[in-house]
Amino acid sequence: MNVDERMLTYIRSLDRGENEMLQSIKREALLDHVPIIRNETASLLKVLLRMKKPQKLLEIGAAVGFSSILMSEYAGEQCQITTIEKFEPRIVKARENIKRAGKQQQITLLEGDAMELLKTLKPSFDFIFVDAAKGQYIRFFPEVMRLLEINGVLVSDNVLQDGDIVQSRYAVTRRNRTIHSRMREYLWTLTHDERLETVVLPTGDGVTVSTRLN
Repeated sequence: MNVDERMLTYIRSLDRGENEMLQSIKREALLDHVPIIRNETASLLKVLLRMKKPQKLLEIGAAVGFSSILMSEYAGEQCQITTIEKFEPRIVKARENIKRAGKQQQITLLEGDAMELLKTLKPSFDFIFVDAAKGQYIRFFPEVMRLLEINGVLVSDNVLQDGDIVQSRYAVTRRNRTIHSRMREYLWTLTHDERLETVVLPTGDGVTVSTRLN
């Protein structure tokens, strides 16, 4: 997605950053080419978590545990986070990082396919963060809505696909066309479902923030 790099650099210069432990996890993830949330998305999450003060959080897509650890820092010591990951090497690293952060009592890591694991969870969560395979967001949606409580917040990351989302289906590479069409369907669903109020933000690689009305 085209951005003003000077403006982005300036905004990032204002960020106070994370504690040393989170900074270390971030550095390691970047060195290992593991995708984690962008700085701007992290900043948005911090504000939302401070405002909402959720007690029961769900994350779909743990990666190496960076975002779930960050959420635990800003949601508060009483929060409980359930996070899901299916890629074995990332599961191992996520468990190491959760232990390293001393968050074993707050963060529960579930191993396996998110679509199957979501069906086993019981309502309700007051904050859900979706950051997994982009083509699966629309498939997750019915279970996410089942699990999200009224007045709960749903945040979905990477929804603008580096700007591809505004392109014609035939302007994106063939291998990305399914993801492109599914993400467009997901964005339409979020913004037109009467149970939700949703804003689409050009933050990071695009973030939606939704609150459940009924």
